[in-house]
Amino acid sequence: MSELSTGAGLVYITDDEASIRKLTSLALKDYGFQTEEFSGGADLLKAVERRVPDAIVLDWMMPQPDGLTVCGRLKLDKNTKTVPILLLTAKSEEVDCVLGLEMGADDYITKPFSLKELCARVKAVIRRNEYSNIPASTDEVINCGDVTVNLARRTVLKNNVPVDLTMKEFDLLTTLMNGKGRVLTRDQLMEKVWDAEYSGDARTVDVHIRYLRQKIEDEADSPCYIKTVRGVGYRFASEDEIQSN
Repeated sequence: MSELSTGAGLVYITDDEASIRKLTSLALKDYGFQTEEFSGGADLLKAVERRVPDAIVLDWMMPQPDGLTVCGRLKLDKNTKTVPILLLTAKSEEVDCVLGLEMGADDYITKPFSLKELCARVKAVIRRNEYSNIPASTDEVINCGDVTVNLARRTVLKNNVPVDLTMKEFDLLTTLMNGKGRVLTRDQLMEKVWDAEYSGDARTVDVHIRYLRQKIEDEADSPCYIKTVRGVGYRFASEDEIQSN
């Protein structure tokens, strides 16, 4: 795996537009990454069989197999399921972003995009992936109502039933739970979950919150745990609120 201090690592870039591949590759190399470029999903899948990268920048709207299909295949393969995937998309509607996350993308960025922002996102997903693979010596557990989080094993149970969360969903949930009862702004959540050096589109937080609620709430539209504070951000319910439900 790559060194956290230098940001070095191998990143595969897949896009059917040569100019985007070239610019993205040059920008990532300036950050110390190694890169390989591919014009389509089929070539990428062949390359992954030869060598698994540290991260993949994947365009959604490629000729078949498109980015979403490739993302799904990689996340179903035991050899590549933990590789962070940053999905590039011209689709900016929330429903499209949620679909990308459902297919296993660890993050997404909408076109047109800032190369500096993209590099910061790539660096962040690689770092978080490495941290998540560091074994912990003890099992630290957080219990809130019928939700149980094991920080060392990075597992979540709802009523003792496993809940399958993406890397970002897990980090977002634990950040909210650790600040239980306290309001966290979207900017604070971006800093804590998406890396302090990146300040991006607040919709990223909203999309992840929406999908997280679908997984841990009994009724996503009437959440018991993750509360919206209008115009500010979100907070995890206090113990008194949880016990009163």
